[in-house]
Amino acid sequence: MSHGTSSEKSRGVSRRARALVAVGVGAGVLIPSVAAASPAAAAGTPTVSCTSAKAGLADKLKKDITAALANRRGTIAVGLHDRSTNTTCSLRASTAYDSASVVKVTVLAALLWDAKKHNRYLTDRETSLAKAMITKSDNAATSTLWKQLGMTKIKGFLAAAGMTQTKPGANGYWGLTQITVTDEQKLLKLITARNPVLSDNARAYILKLMSQVISSQRWGTPYGAPSGVSVAVKNGWLQRATNGWRVHSVGAFKGGGHDYVVTVLTHGNGTMNYGITTIQGVAKVIHRDLAAS
Repeated sequence: MSHGTSSEKSRGVSRRARALVAVGVGAGVLIPSVAAASPAAAAGTPTVSCTSAKAGLADKLKKDITAALANRRGTIAVGLHDRSTNTTCSLRASTAYDSASVVKVTVLAALLWDAKKHNRYLTDRETSLAKAMITKSDNAATSTLWKQLGMTKIKGFLAAAGMTQTKPGANGYWGLTQITVTDEQKLLKLITARNPVLSDNARAYILKLMSQVISSQRWGTPYGAPSGVSVAVKNGWLQRATNGWRVHSVGAFKGGGHDYVVTVLTHGNGTMNYGITTIQGVAKVIHRDLAAS
């Protein structure tokens, strides 16, 4: 079953959709605004920090990301790393969020890591499940692979990847895995450069599927990416009684003299669309500032 399609949004909150909230996907229904956290610019709020080998770029990114987040409600975490200019930006890098469907990239990486350990290729069934999980955000496929892997292998991959802040969801609730910007950025870096954890073939396969995500789910971090820049993305969205909608987007981008990965995690959104708009406001200035550097 795929999610985020227009037909799903028009169905309302069916019993099955309510059940799915527990495992990582909201029903796509726009609910009335719920009480949200104070705007991001409130006193005492963490500030965006950036460093760069490129003169002036860190200051520009800090200023523009901060401006993009001004008056946006909810709790927003941001990570950027561009290898080409050795640029890094972060905001709330260690704050934990319910993963929703962005955990599906971790599930695929764990599957490939484990297959490599056993010196085997994925089966036809596994490749079919993996494709549905990433390109359509299929929940049933994810649950099947999550169960097949089991907690020992999932935790084994997280340890190998150095993703020490990620805590897998209990009792099969993969969508409630706790993730942070720090660990999502670690994962994206593993997928986009040679390393001992994931083979080159595995990395290419993950990026290929992330580049084939269906059009209705290509919002978020790709927003504003310049033409000629390759885009790989995975998004997540989940509504719960507390903290409203969780809306997340992770992306990898290459071209125009840059090679960068971006994570934006949010909760406390009154609607899914509000969260998407927040993420896209950040993504737009990141792509613009890097393209101009």
